[in-house]
Amino acid sequence: MAESMFIGDREIGGNAPCLIIAEVGLTHDGSLGVAHAFIDAIAETGADAVKFQTHIAHAESSPGEPFRVNVFPQDETRYDYWERTSFTEKQWAGLKKHAEEKNLIFMSTAFSIEAVKMLRRIGVKAWKIGSGDTNNIFMLDEIAKGNDPVFLSSGMSYLHELDLSVKRLQDKKAPLLLMQCTNNYPCPPEKLGLNMLAYYSDRFAVPIGFSDHSGEIGPCLSAITLGAKAIEVHVTWHSDCFGPDVKASLTIEELSLLTKNIRLIEEALCNPVDKDLMAEDMKDMRLLFTKGLVAAKDIVKGETINKNHLDAKKPCLGIPVHEYERALGMSALRPIKMGESISWTDIT
Repeated sequence: MAESMFIGDREIGGNAPCLIIAEVGLTHDGSLGVAHAFIDAIAETGADAVKFQTHIAHAESSPGEPFRVNVFPQDETRYDYWERTSFTEKQWAGLKKHAEEKNLIFMSTAFSIEAVKMLRRIGVKAWKIGSGDTNNIFMLDEIAKGNDPVFLSSGMSYLHELDLSVKRLQDKKAPLLLMQCTNNYPCPPEKLGLNMLAYYSDRFAVPIGFSDHSGEIGPCLSAITLGAKAIEVHVTWHSDCFGPDVKASLTIEELSLLTKNIRLIEEALCNPVDKDLMAEDMKDMRLLFTKGLVAAKDIVKGETINKNHLDAKKPCLGIPVHEYERALGMSALRPIKMGESISWTDIT
């Protein structure tokens, strides 16, 4: 695994806590007020970063670009959609300022060189490269100029393409985290590709992350146990809200639950237990819950012990039940009444 990278003083990778990124994307549907409201809500969940998408229609798209999911009755083309839902540079600066006031890292996926330059002007400190631009050399070169951390999506790329993109960014000394991603909305479990986390770590020797589109919290929790150093999930207000990414999103309440459980799992993973020490710490509880040998019937002094003389009951006040075979064939040193605990001092 490669060394960790930093966004400001926030470490990503190594032994640092997983970076939890809440992806608003375009779920604000062009409403600046809704975008700001998402920042407030996400800040309350314990997530580390809020991420948007920066689209500049004329810089990234052709007027005839078809819809991925045409759910926008007010937009005749996807180009129209990009224009309607875009913000000005001043508005983006306001969103970044608001996020940082809420102690959130501000991120936005740029979909054009023009968008990269605008985001750089407002002081974005880390970059997410979406699946459609993973192999866009123009984009990689522009983003790498600032030597800022790069979160590279693997969503639609062949492995040989990832080889080229990762090498290009590494050659330019760009700090890099590679994210497993599958571009299905929502993504079924059989296509999540959790197996790729370890594979990428071995193949590229960079920190790895997981960009999830399942709409469930389970895959991200699994990714944490598999070494993910960053998690990205789409968010929505409610599962019945309008928008193409809603079914692939978590609600704000689900994001809170995810964040809580990620931190719980991290605490567990960072604290391996010694089984013998744990058992020693539970000495008093073991006496209450484990069973010891008792007389299954009255035993007279001098009688030879066989299995029919023995029963197991809690608490364990004498011989542990797992040592019963040692007692077979020994003689009673005293009368032992039915139900009475048997100790090694009672037999010889």
